[in-house]
Amino acid sequence: MVTTVRKKWKRRMRESSIYGTEKSKQPFPISRSKLELFHSCPRCFWLDRVKGIGRPGMPGFLLNTLVDSLLKKEFDVHREKGAPHPYMQENNLGHMIPLKHPMIDEWRENFKGVRASKHGLVITGAVDDIWKSGEGNSEEWYVVDYKSTATNSEITPELFLEDIYKGGYVRQMAIYQWLLKELGHPVSTRGFFVYENGNN
Repeated sequence: MVTTVRKKWKRRMRESSIYGTEKSKQPFPISRSKLELFHSCPRCFWLDRVKGIGRPGMPGFLLNTLVDSLLKKEFDVHREKGAPHPYMQENNLGHMIPLKHPMIDEWRENFKGVRASKHGLVITGAVDDIWKSGEGNSEEWYVVDYKSTATNSEITPELFLEDIYKGGYVRQMAIYQWLLKELGHPVSTRGFFVYENGNN
């Protein structure tokens, strides 16, 4: 399908989503993706949050969305059983299980997610999953992020975490860890990426 009609740009109409207006929320919400926008382009962030001038939209990543949805359902089966997923066992993580917590569904939901207040802002981010090890005083939580790709290259940390364009993945993980720590949870500085590689 080809787009043939040009639409005139309009300022965002929801005053509550623009910082500093009479109707803006207090404390003002800033999502993890908006923090990433600030990191990559402070001017774009200011235009978006203060002036209501958002970046042009991008097409959705259907593969990523579907993989996230399928992995969540699959790990939920093991969450209910209180047992490790075969991925975990295959990677010497059989001592962990998907976290069963009353807030897990909300923490994973876009536009809700994990929330922490700081300096008049509410920082938010929707995690893909959280695994845990230990019990009681030795309990530790691990933030997990699902990623999908389609490559013939071997999936290595160098290729998928240290690449200049993938630095956002590490920042994303760190923000989720920080949010959960702010809420007082026993979060590890170690996190995990579950990669699904499409078969070309």
